Amino acid sequence: MTELVVSKRDIRKLKLEELKAFFVERGDKAFRAQQVYEWLWMKSAKSFDQMTNLSLETRELLKANFVINHIKVDTMQRSADGTIKNAVTLHDGLVVESVLIPTEKRITACVSSQVGCSLACAFCATARLKRQRNLSPDEIYDQVAAIKEQAELFFGRPLTNIVFMGMGEPLLNYANVTAAIEKITSQKGLNMASRRITVSTVGIAKMIKKMADDQVKFNLAVSLHAALNETRSSIMPINDTNPLEDLGDALEYWYQKTKSKVTFEYVVWKGINDTPEHAQALLKFCKRVPSKVNLIEYNPIDEGEFQQASDEVLAMYMDVLEKQGITTRIRKSRGKDIDAACGQLANKS
Repeated sequence: MTELVVSKRDIRKLKLEELKAFFVERGDKAFRAQQVYEWLWMKSAKSFDQMTNLSLETRELLKANFVINHIKVDTMQRSADGTIKNAVTLHDGLVVESVLIPTEKRITACVSSQVGCSLACAFCATARLKRQRNLSPDEIYDQVAAIKEQAELFFGRPLTNIVFMGMGEPLLNYANVTAAIEKITSQKGLNMASRRITVSTVGIAKMIKKMADDQVKFNLAVSLHAALNETRSSIMPINDTNPLEDLGDALEYWYQKTKSKVTFEYVVWKGINDTPEHAQALLKFCKRVPSKVNLIEYNPIDEGEFQQASDEVLAMYMDVLEKQGITTRIRKSRGKDIDAACGQLANKS
C-alpha cells in the first residue's frame, strides 16, 4: 500500500489569527503565535531553529507541521561602483534577480515581482525570458530582507528605498505586490516608510486607476520612453491596448485621488526618439499631470538597434522640459559591468 505523503504548509501563508488558532487547538497560549509572527516578519527568520525564545518542543511542533519557503541568494556579484546583484533561487528552483544600489545618501533595493515578463518590450533583456509565474508576497519580502541584511553587512548603513523595477510588471501581480508592501511597511514587519517605495509600471491604465481607488501610499513611476503612440507601440506592445490617451486619463485620475506626483522614466535612443518632435510630445504629456522626468542612461543588451542617444540630444530634452518647469534629471546607470542596470536583468548566470 502506498504511503500518503502530506506536504507541509508554508507558515507564511497563514494570517496571525490562523496561527493563534493552531496553537490554541493544541492547548498552547494564543500569544505564542505573536512570537512566531515576529520571528517571521520583523526578524525575517529563515528557519524555526532561529526562534530561540520558543521551547524546543514548540519548534519541533512547527517543524512537524510547517515549512518556511525562504528564498536563497545563490550568487552575489559586486560591481566596481558598489552595486550588488543577487541571483535568487525560489523554493521551486526558479530564479529571479534583485539588486542593491548604493549612493552617498541612500541604499536602494531593486526587486522583482515576476519570474520573467510577458510584455515583450523590445529594449529589455528580461522580456526575452517568458513569464513563468508571479512571485508570492513572501518571495518579494525576502528579496528586500536579504538586501537590508547586505546593506548593513557591506556598507554599515540601513536600507532606505525600495523600487519595483526588477524583473516583471508589478501591476500584473498587484495583489501579491501590495501584500508584500504591507508586510514591509508594517510596524510588525520591516517598518519601512511607504513614501520610500516606488512601483514602476509600463502603464496599465485600469490598474493605475485601481491603485488610486485603493489609496496606496507608495510612489508611482511610469516607463514611458515615447509620448507618440506610433513610436511607443513600436518598442512597447502594451501601448496597443493601453495607448497614451488612456494612460494619460489614468494618471490624471491617480493624481486627483492621491495628490502624488508621477515620475516618468525615459530613455532616449539614437534614431528612435531623439528628435525635437519627441521632446515636445513628452513635454505635452508631462503637462497632463504634476510630474518629473528621469532621463535614464541606456544599458545595451546586445549590438542591436537600441543605442544611447548623444549628450547633445539629452541636453536638448533637458532644455525643452526645464524651460517649462518640468523637474528633469539625467540618471546614470549603476552596475552595468555585472548586467545589473535597468533592463539588463536576464538570469545570464
